[in-house]
Amino acid sequence: MSLPPLVEPADELTVDEVRRYSRHLIIPDVGMDGQKRLKNSKVLVVGAGGLGSPALLYLAAAGVGTLGIIDFDAVDESNLQRQVIHGQSDVDRSKAESARDSIREVNPNVEVVLHEENLDSENAFRILEPYDLIIDGTDNFPTRYLVNDAAVLLGKPYVWGSIYRFDGQASVFWAEHGPCYRCLYPEPPPPGMVPSCAEGGVLGVLCASIGSIQVNEAIKVLAGFGDPLVGRLMIYDALEMNYRTVKVRKDPECPLCGKNPTVTELIDYEAFCGQVSDDAQQAAADSTITAPELKQMMDNGEDFYLVDVREKHEYDIVNIPGSVLIPKGEFLSGEAFGKLPQDRKLVLHCKSGGRSAEALAAAKEAGFTDAQHVGGGVLAWANQVDTSLPTY
Repeated sequence: MSLPPLVEPADELTVDEVRRYSRHLIIPDVGMDGQKRLKNSKVLVVGAGGLGSPALLYLAAAGVGTLGIIDFDAVDESNLQRQVIHGQSDVDRSKAESARDSIREVNPNVEVVLHEENLDSENAFRILEPYDLIIDGTDNFPTRYLVNDAAVLLGKPYVWGSIYRFDGQASVFWAEHGPCYRCLYPEPPPPGMVPSCAEGGVLGVLCASIGSIQVNEAIKVLAGFGDPLVGRLMIYDALEMNYRTVKVRKDPECPLCGKNPTVTELIDYEAFCGQVSDDAQQAAADSTITAPELKQMMDNGEDFYLVDVREKHEYDIVNIPGSVLIPKGEFLSGEAFGKLPQDRKLVLHCKSGGRSAEALAAAKEAGFTDAQHVGGGVLAWANQVDTSLPTY
């Protein structure tokens, strides 16, 4: 659907700006009016990571006047495979500051505002309110629902993107003109059902494909031309090189943007999304050991059976000596229990502790009552016990 421009045009473009944006200005759909609207726009990008990197660079290059960046993380070497706004010299620096410096190199005319804090229900309205449009570059469900709810309650459009391995999705959610994220995904998936990019991986260049689509949609909404992805979900398969779109209708029963909304304020999104199930939290409550404690058990010659519940491709990257690979899925299906010794203590671990907690709950339910898991997983082992090991 064709929508009116979101932003009023700035008063003028300078001679330098006319020169810089000349390739935009000669496009009839953009022209001087559209470029002035971009100059007057304020866009917040949530996350300076895989999607945020190309989004921020292209928003800056396009001439969006004010860019907000919300990110409290630091650059890690594993980010560089896809987060192209950062470089080797930025490792261990603030992602927000690194992104700001790259933006200044791309376009010094852009005002950059940093929000180096964790977005939550307490600060979301304060942070989002000054901006015209939000771009969501996050990879976790609590933040996605938080951004959606805050945007709807503030009456703002936001451009959403999602990536995983070779697959990407994008849409524009604007409750005033179409559905919101809750219309598409009314409930978050069960804990552990959908792995994050950190668990499942992502083809680095996929970030550029989806991130650039997000910027394309943002520019169309801000300047008021073209047919934005409002009410449509774009799905990209990089393996088959296939793009397709499906219609997403506004749900009249949506608790947030429907006829009789029941969600009228921000909630506890960690609890809503249940990143770790109640059973896993309960199982891990008194059955968690640290990586150094695991090392001490090994040094003491204790008799236990150490199981890595990650996937084989993760095990091949790095593993704890002596561990046996049995993926979490086999614990949830029950297949794993025929492979486990009955006369030895069971110790489980994964990458960082979430999946092993779920496997631990299944093991305790199956009768392995003295089973334990390693909090922090193989990352904790590599950081606290054997620092020669790689992390991912």
